[in-house]
Order: sequence, then C-alpha cells, then structure tokens
Amino acid sequence: MVTLGYLELRSRQTNKEALANMWPSFRFAILLPLFLSTISLSASSEKPNAEALLECLMSHSQPSHPISTAIYTPKNSSYLTVLEAYIRNLRFNTSSTPKPLLIVTALHESHVQASVLCARKKDVVMKIRSGGHDLEGLSYVSRIPHVPFFVLDMFNLRSIDVNIEEETTWVHAGATLGELYYAISQKSKTHGFPAGVCPTVGVGGHLTGGGYGNMMRKYGLSADNIIDAQFVNVDGRLLNRQTMGEDLFWAIRGGGGASFGVILAYKVKLIRVPEMVTVFNIGRTIEQNALDIVLQWQDVATNKLPHELFIRLTMNVVNSTVTRTKTISTNFIALLLGDSQRLLSIMNESLPLLGVQQSDCHEMSWVESVLFWTEFPLGTPVDTLLSRTPQSIYITHLKSKSDYVKTPISRDGLQSIWNKMIELQATALMFNPYGGRMAEILESEIPFPHRAGNLYKIQYATGWNQEGNKAVEHYLDLIREFYAYMTPFVSKNPREAFLNYRDLDLGINYQDKKSYCEGMKYGIKYFKNNFHRLVKIKTKVDPHNFFRNEQSIPTLPNSH
Repeated sequence: MVTLGYLELRSRQTNKEALANMWPSFRFAILLPLFLSTISLSASSEKPNAEALLECLMSHSQPSHPISTAIYTPKNSSYLTVLEAYIRNLRFNTSSTPKPLLIVTALHESHVQASVLCARKKDVVMKIRSGGHDLEGLSYVSRIPHVPFFVLDMFNLRSIDVNIEEETTWVHAGATLGELYYAISQKSKTHGFPAGVCPTVGVGGHLTGGGYGNMMRKYGLSADNIIDAQFVNVDGRLLNRQTMGEDLFWAIRGGGGASFGVILAYKVKLIRVPEMVTVFNIGRTIEQNALDIVLQWQDVATNKLPHELFIRLTMNVVNSTVTRTKTISTNFIALLLGDSQRLLSIMNESLPLLGVQQSDCHEMSWVESVLFWTEFPLGTPVDTLLSRTPQSIYITHLKSKSDYVKTPISRDGLQSIWNKMIELQATALMFNPYGGRMAEILESEIPFPHRAGNLYKIQYATGWNQEGNKAVEHYLDLIREFYAYMTPFVSKNPREAFLNYRDLDLGINYQDKKSYCEGMKYGIKYFKNNFHRLVKIKTKVDPHNFFRNEQSIPTLPNSH
C-alpha cells in the first residue's frame, strides 16, 4: 500500500505552535477546549468569520488526530505556499485573486467531518480541492463577491490500496493519477485503470466529473468503473455505497461530487491490459496532406477502428517551414492495446494516408505509455509518475472550452476552421474519438450523458504567459470568438459540454433566488436530461444547499 502522504511543505508543528501562528487570541483557546465546545452561535456570530470558523474547528478536534497542524491561516508563513502549491492555472494566482479565510489540509477523515460541520454552523462556503487542475479554479477561488470561503485541501489523503486478486483498488481523493498508475504497476504488469493521461491530476475531481482517457473506447470512463466510495455528507457522517443509497452513489459518479458532499475515496475496478502496448505520435502539416488525413481519420476513428485502438487528433497553428507563413500542424497520437505489427496492419487498412511506419511505433508497458502520452522522452523512469510537479509547459494562464461533434465536418468546413485558427492564432484543438464502449453504455447509467451518437469531443484550449487583465481579456475574447465560430459544426439543443472541462461562460450560479434557473443554463449542457435527476437527489440529500459553488447542482425552487 502507498501510505498516507503528510504535508511536504513544512515539518509538523505542535498544537500550541500552530495556534500561535494563527490568531493571537487562540493561544487562549488551547487552554479552554471545553469552553470552546459550548460557545453559543449568537456569541460566535459576532466574531469575524475566520476566527469563528477556526474556533469551531478546534472544538471539534480529536485528541488522537489534532486538527491544528492541518490548518493554515494568513497569519501562518506557509499559507501562500500551501495555497499556491496546487494552483495549476496562473489566471487564478494573482494579487487580486480572492483568498480563502483559511486552508484545512486534512490529515484524517475527522478533519473533513469537522470542516463540514463547522462550515455549516458558521455559514462559510467550503471549496474542496484534490489536485488543483480545475480549469476555472472553483476548488480554491470564489467568483461570487463578498462571500467568505475556505479551502478543504485533500492532497494529504492519498493512500492507495491495490488488490490484484480482487482486481480492485481503493484510492483516496488526494492521490494523483500518476500515483494511482504507479501503485498498480508495482503490483501487476497486466492491469491498469482507464483515466486521464496527465499524471498530476487529482483523483477526486477527475473521477467525480466522469474522467476519461485513451482506453475509454475499450473500457468506458473512469466513473463507469467505480464500484464503491467513502463519502462525508452534509451532516458530517461517513458513508459508503450501502449506507448512502444508490441514488447518491449514482450522482457522485460523474455528477460533480462537490455538489453533494466530500469524496474521501473511491473503490474502482481494475482492467486488463497486455504486457506490451504500442504508441505513436505522428505530425502532419497542411503541406503534408493533413486535410485529407484528418478527413480519413474522421471517417474511421469512431466507428471503424477496433475498440482497443484510440487515436487522438490535435491541431495547432505553427510557422510553416515551406511557405514561411502560418499553417496548421496536426498530430495523431495513438494507443493500441496490442503489438506494433497489429497496429501497422490496422493503420495500413483503415488510415493509410497517415503513412505509419514501423519506426513510428513504440512498444512499451501500459504504465510507460502514460509517460509517452504526457510527452516525456522515451526511457523516462516510471517513478516519474510520482512527481506532483507538472511539466513547466503546462503551467500557464489557461482557458478551455468543450464541444461534441455528431455529424462529420466537411472538407470545406474543416478548411474554414483552419483559416479561422490561423486568423486568431490563439486556440488549439483536441479531438477525442468516441464509439466503442462509450456508445454501448446508456446515457442514464451515470450522470455523464455523452454516449452513442457522438463522433468525438473537442477541447479548445488557449494559454498565455503575459501578465495583467488586458492579456486575460484579449485571450478570453479570442477563444470565445472561435467557440462562436464553431457553432454550425457541433451539437445543438443543447450545445453539449464536458463537466471536467469546466467553463463559466456557460453560466454562473450566484446562489440566490434564481439559483435553479441559473443552474439549468449550464446543467443541461453538462448533463442533458440527467440534470433533473441530479437536482432531485441534491434536494433530498442537501436541501439547504450547503455544498455549492459557481456551477454546482441547484436544489429545487422553494426547497429551503
């Protein structure tokens, strides 16, 4: 078992030292725990939110698992270091970005329970962060003005228990995908898990939003392979699948768990992989016949290739070495659960225009293929997956959006898209093919509804390094213009979107009297008809809407 990871950023302090770094008044609090536990709501409500929240947390601390060493306030010298350690989008790491009242870096489940109970009692919004890859920063930033909040940071709760005999794994929400993959690889060369290819992504957010990767055509989403969970509800109770019931268990597998409670851990099914898989990454520009190759890819990638083969297509604007002008570069990145000879045979028959050669194909273990897909050099040690520091190329100011394509884009349509990309010179595209197992699972099986009928999902991404609000607005305008341009080519009524590519342009819920209507705007796009079931479950398990954020599932009108 990979053991519980304690905070790397500093050595553990004693309870007294930790409190002394919080607020001076809490030196007194150490001496009076019994008094603190009986403080009336009316008395504490007169104190600042942060002070009242901290006081409550201390009163709920268990002697065997003191919470003081897990708490960071702005008075603590490590506060900003802890906050910034898991901010993956520099858009939300500026001096003007709203900061939390405090951060609870939970070391034990009781810290999570105390956080829920005290946040409810003191009416403070709780943000839940596992890996920090939330594209809109909703796990550590508030977009609603003048609303106090704190962060429950799960990164210390990262234990992983792999059971090869049962072909299952318990993985805590604070673990990363890389740590999960490494733990599996240390127990078996023929097992894996279908999830994303970015190793620093946190398990908690990834799985509860659906989670996909390059084995989804064979095994479905990450959330399709969840079989149990450990969960803290609005009353601070620790639940599992049996005690939470099937409705709530359905909701937290792709419906965004932070709308319903706190995910502590998931139990997942492992899947079988061959000892050797094959990958390639082949680039082609417009001058190298990219247009015809992309059209051929579009014809076969979803419905004509074996389910064991996944070929992602990416498109970027680059400088042409031929014409010395801007052009489009496409890349075809493949994973086959099989050997190179089979891959060559499939490509020669189904996608011959790409011209795949034996020298393009690399055979390796499944866990090594994760590193290949993350653009690490061949031969990179597998234990690189244990690093929690993203590659520097991925740390920038980011904006992302998503779409689903249900009918093939024509030659003229694709050419016009490329012309628009070259005009704007800001947005990169990623096409992820569906079909296979994704088309076999019913839309209502879990909250994630994007199944049969989808050819591929598009991710739009723009990144920049310039600082300041002018740069932010410039690049946001560019990606929004391109997104609007894509309207004729993508799904309609609703224009569907993927929850884990969170996009506040689809709507913001200000958690007022219009909450349900505001939630409908983005909820139908993310969940289609499953949104209505999610709302009913939310209303039942969290009727006063404690677990909320700018795009959470709302309760039914007049329910609280």
